[in-house]
Amino acid sequence: MHAPHPAPPPLADGPDAAPAAPGGGAPEEPSPWRVLVQLADPALADLVGGVLRSEGWSVWIAGDPAEAVATAAETQPDVVLVDAGPDGSDPVAVLSRVRATHALPALLITGPGDGRRMPAVTAGGDDDLRRPFSAEELTARVRALLRGRGGRGQPPPHVFQVGDLVLDEVAREVRRGGEELHLTATEFDLLRLLVRHPRRVMSKVQILDRVWHYDFDGNPNVVELYISYLRRKLDADREPMIHTLRGVGYAIRPVRGAGEQEPTVS
Repeated sequence: MHAPHPAPPPLADGPDAAPAAPGGGAPEEPSPWRVLVQLADPALADLVGGVLRSEGWSVWIAGDPAEAVATAAETQPDVVLVDAGPDGSDPVAVLSRVRATHALPALLITGPGDGRRMPAVTAGGDDDLRRPFSAEELTARVRALLRGRGGRGQPPPHVFQVGDLVLDEVAREVRRGGEELHLTATEFDLLRLLVRHPRRVMSKVQILDRVWHYDFDGNPNVVELYISYLRRKLDADREPMIHTLRGVGYAIRPVRGAGEQEPTVS
């Protein structure tokens, strides 16, 4: 997260981004994964919470370690995010108290040049993420922890389907109408962002933050350029799925049927 820049508003997941069901049947609706966030910086905690909620997860933000312990006992989260605050708070102590109710994986958030930074395993966590970080990096780390989390029945979704387009973010494979599309790493990341939020219009600023990040200082038209690359591969000789709302941004939606409406800004 890059605190000096305004955060893009959280985006609600669209109904078309359901995880693909085995055998091609209707997808089952998984229970939301539960995430507990206890960070010393309230603004960062709110920003992280917004990003995680945009993935469809239930998020609780605790104001201090005591609240984190009480919330963990009440909500039984699937993963916890903690940090070593400027007041010298010890993430090891927080984790030991939270895990007293039940075992769960932890992601440690650390600061640049933080003298207290230590390997996640040493600090009692399962992974660590150093600031500044992007929304995509944050959700990827949390998803990796949830993927190994047994006991909730449903695996975290990693296969998304919009119309006849299927994207597997673990295998990094994309198919449309059963045909595999060969994308570059950046093309895949851009398409994944659109597919996660079908019908929602993503502005260039949102796309730069989540795919290239705010510290990108290259060609300001890079978003338009990569959208054109995607269209050549995704929409070639097919009904287009990627749409431009001039002056607003880009959206992906399934091929329009009877009564289908244009995507709306959210």
